Amino acid sequence: MWYSILDTLILIRDDNHMALLEILYFPDPRLRNIAKPVQTVDAGIRQLLDDMLDTMYAAPGIGLAATQINSDKRVVVIDVSEEKDQPLCLINPEILELEGVEEMEEGCLSVPGVFETVQRADQVRLRALDRDGKSVEIQAGGLLAVCIQHEIDHLDGKLFVDYLSQLKRTRIRKKLEKEQRQTNPEVDAKSSQRVI
Repeated sequence: MWYSILDTLILIRDDNHMALLEILYFPDPRLRNIAKPVQTVDAGIRQLLDDMLDTMYAAPGIGLAATQINSDKRVVVIDVSEEKDQPLCLINPEILELEGVEEMEEGCLSVPGVFETVQRADQVRLRALDRDGKSVEIQAGGLLAVCIQHEIDHLDGKLFVDYLSQLKRTRIRKKLEKEQRQTNPEVDAKSSQRVI
């Protein structure tokens, strides 16, 4: 059973420990935090991966970085399959090589309702640890390559809106701040902290 996270509530479901985690929204300054490498892949990290996958699928999205749920771990989950049955868990991902150029419309769970064209590499080769702590090397192209770069940007405190013009970023920030004030009046007090 899936839950909607329109309000990004934290929900726990009985003994399965399915958790839908709170997703941070731009311009929250915590999205600018730089994630720290995971020292040991243990049960806690695997639970984080599972909770992130549950959150990503429920949102719905195709990728989620730990910084988006206010975790300082260098962890990413991705699933670009149509059936949503091919989860990719990357711990401490490191891009080794980028090739080509791709322009693709991107969106982001932390920037809801905004879709803009961004230019990125078309091919990516990376090294990471999988959910069992084993080192893997992955070669990816197209949507998966773009998604990997997008999520690793999150780990480095960067958002896809950073690739846009200052004018577009400002418009997006103002729109999202207005929406947040309308749905959550206490955000008004925090909105003086503007990060672009």
